[in-house]
Amino acid sequence: MFYHLLKHVLLGPLLRLLFRPRIEGLENIPAQGAAIVAGNHLSFSDHFLMPAILSRRITFLAKAEYFTGPGIKGRLTAAFFRSAGQIPVDRSGKDAGQAALREGLGVLAKGELLGIYPEGTRSHDGRLYKGKVGVAAMALGAGVPVVPCAMVGTFEIQPPGQRLPKIRRVTIRFGRPLDFSRYAGMEGERAVLRAVTDEIMYAVLGLSGQEYVDRYAAEVRAEEEERKRARRTTR
Repeated sequence: MFYHLLKHVLLGPLLRLLFRPRIEGLENIPAQGAAIVAGNHLSFSDHFLMPAILSRRITFLAKAEYFTGPGIKGRLTAAFFRSAGQIPVDRSGKDAGQAALREGLGVLAKGELLGIYPEGTRSHDGRLYKGKVGVAAMALGAGVPVVPCAMVGTFEIQPPGQRLPKIRRVTIRFGRPLDFSRYAGMEGERAVLRAVTDEIMYAVLGLSGQEYVDRYAAEVRAEEEERKRARRTTR
């Protein structure tokens, strides 16, 4: 109930008014039935802008940190994500991937839309990074199509570290659903998962026009932060 209040009364109309999103390919979102919407992740604003323009409800697997932050801000953030029906996923530890997989398959089993950012984290520099294979495991395990999505312009309005977004127009593009039924029953094969994930990321890349990096975003960011620390210690 709170999800629909946010979407149709409190937040959705305001976001559509301020950012005037250009929507392309909305007809590619299935009118009913389970599907995965897999997109690039450039900004904290992505969590709100895409759901605001969809007529169907979409549930995202949100990082657990959004639900465990300290202080008043942390409690408000956690309350918001819980009320909006988003699912916390612990990304640490060896069982984190399996927990995310179970949660995602549960959403799909109910015939709903599941939103996934295959990169696993926000891009820190606006480029598109290698996708993690969880999206493929869910698509094959549930036997559902994957709709590629590209957020364009959200990095510019709210890059990582910026609290409030700039008011500028953004574009949201949805590609044709990708059918992976040819791989039915092969979700346990790593090579298949990698191939499916790469196909999804290639489709996102075609929609977004970003520069692609064939490495995981978290690894690249960690290396860059380490280099910055090393430079500071040598001064």
